[in-house]
Amino acid sequence: MKTYYHQLVILVLGVVLLSCKGEVSKENSSPGEETKTVIVDGKDRTQKQADGLTLLKGDFLYMADAAVLQTHREIYAVVIDEKMHELDEMVKEFKKEPTDMVPVEIRGKISPKPEGEEGWPFRVEIKEILGVSPPNPKTTDIIKIGQ
Repeated sequence: MKTYYHQLVILVLGVVLLSCKGEVSKENSSPGEETKTVIVDGKDRTQKQADGLTLLKGDFLYMADAAVLQTHREIYAVVIDEKMHELDEMVKEFKKEPTDMVPVEIRGKISPKPEGEEGWPFRVEIKEILGVSPPNPKTTDIIKIGQ
């Protein structure tokens, strides 16, 4: 009888451990890994989670009449407005060349581009600027336009 209970306990523990294996937090996962997104509804949802904005971290570039935000998954056209110009002023101190992309962290509203408009499939309207960082000097991504 003891062997039966031991086998049952081992079986239950095995099922529990295997079911937990698939849960990966998004912050600790690397690109290409499968992630699970947890959506909090109801009274446990914070005001920032319920405002419909998305946290985006990526490299920002504004030149002439076009602004882009390149994340590790997507490239977004950035809506040119007062907040975009505020971000552009913040990144200028980190640029050595006009074509330098600067790492930023923002919260914004993502929407599909209007039909008939050229450009990236999605655009983001910046609502909140969370941070600006100096570019990594070890990156080899260099864009030079006509010299």
